Amino acid sequence: MRSPDVVAYRFVADDESAVEITYAQLDARARAVAARIMTATGGRREPAFLLFAPGLDYLAGLFGCFYAGVPAVPAFPPDPARLARTMPRLAAIIEDAGSDVVLTTSDIAPFVEDRLATALGDRTPRTVATDVVDVSEGAASTPLSRPDAPALLQYTSGSTSLPRGVMLTQTQLVDNCREIARGFGIHQDSSGGLWLPPYHDMGLIGGILTPLYSGIPVTLMSPVTFLRRPLSWLAMVSRYRSTIIGAPNFAYALCVRRATDIDVSGLDLSGVSNSPSPAPSPCAPRRSPASSNASDSAVSGPSRSTRATGSRRRRCS
Repeated sequence: MRSPDVVAYRFVADDESAVEITYAQLDARARAVAARIMTATGGRREPAFLLFAPGLDYLAGLFGCFYAGVPAVPAFPPDPARLARTMPRLAAIIEDAGSDVVLTTSDIAPFVEDRLATALGDRTPRTVATDVVDVSEGAASTPLSRPDAPALLQYTSGSTSLPRGVMLTQTQLVDNCREIARGFGIHQDSSGGLWLPPYHDMGLIGGILTPLYSGIPVTLMSPVTFLRRPLSWLAMVSRYRSTIIGAPNFAYALCVRRATDIDVSGLDLSGVSNSPSPAPSPCAPRRSPASSNASDSAVSGPSRSTRATGSRRRRCS
């Protein structure tokens, strides 16, 4: 059992600075968010809609929902550059889920309220900025939830049709985390290092819930940071000695394409014991003899000994 005062989650920002939260701090913040949720909903257990950028505020909102006994509905925050597409999707999810409250941060709460009021009119849910909630407001006791109670409502991207939701219960989440921990061989000395979107599947259940279930720390970064500078992910893994990483195969290929000798000269990935990838490995990027260097082997993706999947490497012609 981990001490309440050890780091549970660490989040690395775009400038490589890091913020950390212990189990005790997360518990206090989540209880405070839960109290605010219960006040906002009048005790009704309707789904709460989560609109957060990746980070510790999102974690407090997510676990606040669990403490309040309401299903969490995570979603990507609206993209200001693509409002014509993202706002109808978000409005459709809120209507379908029947959310009474939207959890977000104070910097985007006014924007979210304005846009949702335009899209939903009288059906606009109440917005709660969780980053300004005082931890002293935390609920000493929280509602008990049955094992078969809804815990999480995950929606599809809505890129080809209206978003569709799937409800997951407390039991299903716990079973999933247990199987992931068993499959990856997680033990007390394991630690994670991930950049995956934290709103569904691999990034949420594998990257956030499973580490908490297993009592191991995990270091996270935003997908946007990774896409801007792919090698920042491996630098993070090296710096914090992560043992379990994981990403789609394009991520490893992108690291190879962007890597230089200077980039990889200070990397130490020897601690990585498990790097799952959900699909067959792509062909390695073609490089001219003049451009091939030591970085190819340093960041060429999951090795045969560390890959968690049994898929065969695709033949390159």
